[in-house]
Amino acid sequence: MRLVSAHIHPVKSLAGVDVERATVEPWGLRHDRRWVLLQPDGAVLTARTAPRMLGLTAVPGVDSLTLTDRAGGSLVVPEPVAGPPAATTLSRLDSVRLATAEAHDWLTERLARPVRLGWLDDPRRRPVSTDHGGRPGDPLNLADAGPLLVATLPSLRRLRDWIVEGALERGEPAPDPLPMARFRPTVVLDGPVAPFAEDGWTRVRIGAVDFRVAERCDRCSLTLIDPVTLTSGREPIRTLARHRRWDGKVWFGIRLIPVGAGEIRVGDPVTAD
Repeated sequence: MRLVSAHIHPVKSLAGVDVERATVEPWGLRHDRRWVLLQPDGAVLTARTAPRMLGLTAVPGVDSLTLTDRAGGSLVVPEPVAGPPAATTLSRLDSVRLATAEAHDWLTERLARPVRLGWLDDPRRRPVSTDHGGRPGDPLNLADAGPLLVATLPSLRRLRDWIVEGALERGEPAPDPLPMARFRPTVVLDGPVAPFAEDGWTRVRIGAVDFRVAERCDRCSLTLIDPVTLTSGREPIRTLARHRRWDGKVWFGIRLIPVGAGEIRVGDPVTAD
């Protein structure tokens, strides 16, 4: 197998960037999911309820974060953030540092709802839950449950085939191929493995960096939103519910916890067992 793509989403639920190389830190890829949008009451805002978030892009820089919208507007936010702490409802984390008022206003205008931009100063303040495969000392960025999310192209190809088969059974035209971006993976692998072989993996090595498999990844309604049109449909949840449903959830991908640190690059060899 090979690492065929890597993806960083600096702000939770905003669009991110594809990268050719990434530094693996104990809590995930460097710059990945260190920022979050808060509603006035401290509740986390995600694209599940605010799809417009997927139309904004966050790009990490040297000591900064650049936000852009589809109209060409942009804003550079300095990092690290020295703002006051703000309470948050995010699991296993009591607060984040607030960015500038300019950042809050920029995002509020584009999302048409009041929000504040927060930054996680130290991911070691937030542990991986034991319910999601965490062990004592495992830190986590602002991802839902695990530092890295892995998906494989063989599994996506099988899912695409199932979606087409279902459409034809219902007398519908075959839809366009579902993009991997729907699943917002951190890393994507490809190679001569069976679809969903990752279900049985316990360890993964990408280049020279080792990872422990924490758990399989259950999928939420965010996968229903087209990141280009920002409209919602029934796939892939409808098809996953038919073929990949157990314990009351649907499943695609696995979550990894770094065992070591280092750099991974697109094209790196991958081994798993």
